[in-house]
Amino acid sequence: MMQPQWVPEESAVARARITDFARFASSRTGIEFADYHALWEWSVRDLDGFWGAVWEYFELGPVPAQVLVGSDMPGAQWFPGIRVNYVDQIVRQARSDRPAVLSVAEGGAVIELSWAELLSRTAAFARTLREQGVAPGDRVVGYLPDIPETVIAFLATASIGAVWSACGQDYSAKAALDRLGQLEPVVLVTADGYRYGGKTHDKRADIAALRAGLPGLRATVVVSRLGDEVPDALDWATVSAPGDDEIVTEAVEFDHPLWILFSSGTTGLPKGIVHGHGGVLVEHLKATALQSDIGPDDVFFWYTSPSWMMWNFQVAGLLAGATIVCYDGSPGYPTPDALWDIAARTRTTVLGTSPGYVLACMKAGARPGLEHDLTALRTVGITGASLPESSALWLGEHVGARVQVASISGGTDVVSAFIGAAPNVPVWPGELSVPFLGVAMDAWDESGQPVRGAVGELVITAAMPSMPLRFWHDADGTRYRAAYFEMFPGVWRHGDWITITERGSVVVHGRSDSTLNRHGIRMGSADIYQAVESLPEIAEALVIGVEQPGGGYWMPLFVVLAAGAELTDDLRDRIASVIRAEVSPRHVPDEIIPAPGVPHTRTGKKLEVPIKKLFQGAETDRVVERTAVDDPDLLDWYAAIRVPKTDE
Repeated sequence: MMQPQWVPEESAVARARITDFARFASSRTGIEFADYHALWEWSVRDLDGFWGAVWEYFELGPVPAQVLVGSDMPGAQWFPGIRVNYVDQIVRQARSDRPAVLSVAEGGAVIELSWAELLSRTAAFARTLREQGVAPGDRVVGYLPDIPETVIAFLATASIGAVWSACGQDYSAKAALDRLGQLEPVVLVTADGYRYGGKTHDKRADIAALRAGLPGLRATVVVSRLGDEVPDALDWATVSAPGDDEIVTEAVEFDHPLWILFSSGTTGLPKGIVHGHGGVLVEHLKATALQSDIGPDDVFFWYTSPSWMMWNFQVAGLLAGATIVCYDGSPGYPTPDALWDIAARTRTTVLGTSPGYVLACMKAGARPGLEHDLTALRTVGITGASLPESSALWLGEHVGARVQVASISGGTDVVSAFIGAAPNVPVWPGELSVPFLGVAMDAWDESGQPVRGAVGELVITAAMPSMPLRFWHDADGTRYRAAYFEMFPGVWRHGDWITITERGSVVVHGRSDSTLNRHGIRMGSADIYQAVESLPEIAEALVIGVEQPGGGYWMPLFVVLAAGAELTDDLRDRIASVIRAEVSPRHVPDEIIPAPGVPHTRTGKKLEVPIKKLFQGAETDRVVERTAVDDPDLLDWYAAIRVPKTDE
């Protein structure tokens, strides 16, 4: 039987916030919760009681007599009659003994931003927005790096009931307009440029194009990062200058829009996903404080971008009273272990990154625990893809056995996780420990029956407060229902293949819409990547399964070779052998093809489905929107090499 790689210490469990919450919920309900799983069972069986307890535990105000009105999905209504503002919870956390934000640029010192300055600048910028006529429901958008000014701009926007949305500056003007242009914003907050990988990126031309494509703008506000002038724009330092302003928040309905996040946009115009103040507030308090045990003594650093939901999730650290870290730069510059260096310098306690970054550190021979002071670090969070067992074990060996490896899986759709870790549950390598509290997660077969120990569709069978209010420009909800509820009416199908183990932990196999189906055997691509990308000669891999006329099926594996490596017959044999040994003989590809790279969405997900469609004969411009791809030229390479394949 597999042994856990991390087991929580009894003393840590005793002082964890989730333990305190369990006692609180027990006193409220009279139910004794023997362990995490008992608490989870109650949380999904009694949604009204659980979310009411979350509201009361975090002292968010009086609990309504009925928390959940109408539990149908979509359309569930939460906390009727409650008025709230997300920002109020952050204001309540203000203190003078610790900073609110730590800001780090490439090669730069750690700069502290106090709670007083954070809130003073937020109040000043909120006044500026009001002076521009910004009202509740208006959209304010950002085209910004991960810097403290982005956090302040969001908080100021939310405080007055306006709606925030943002893109990172790695997006081109067209890619940003594909998203932000849908919203008809009234104010744009941007920066003159950013630095990444040792290079300076002047964004003034993109800003000009963005402004030209947003005719409803009343003002553009520019943060000076490079010292370049943007004409006819307000200066950030002036309009957010700390003064005598105090934050005056607008109390809004529980489901008043807080922000709009966007889908990847790989198959058309990105979908704007609207989330509400109240739903995000309770979900993020639960996810940060209870699931991650983040609190006022923590430093929370997730390497992210304003384009990605993990930026929103990191800001939630402020809700729990933690200090958050903003980093504007590359995770691998000037050395591959740059994130570990920043974590050491900021005394980070909870660090978030990706499986790809961990693998890059492994291949670079990084030794984080030996070369950096990570004694403050207690949790490494992982998301964006499945974390291989080998990578999890490497973290245990090279970062520290005492450090919890907390993989999570969720989505922009709920701006949180469905599955992850908890401070009172062991971690098994290659697995996600538990479903999150309040998440009625299950694995179903195609007929809608639960499965255990076998691959099934990830489904959510009961409503969550942070499920989308709606999609932007989807008045009748048609696109929203089609996205999640077509396969199983009234049940959220997320589009991931998972296996629920006998321990109640979860293995994520990859997207079900890109599932490999060879000779009737369904397989997850993530399993293949974990095996192949462990080889030092392989930088990255992409596998697709192509259905062919007449019932044929072709499963090629594209490999991006590490510097200096060659795809020799010996390497082909070792690729096949590692797949056969670590996954199964059925997963061995029909052909192994060297590739110049793997195209991704701008949040790092491999473009399996669009590439599959290319090989089935579709044209490039019909399968993917080029502005949604990190390296669009790679699409042309895959389109150029596609050739008909037939089974022998």
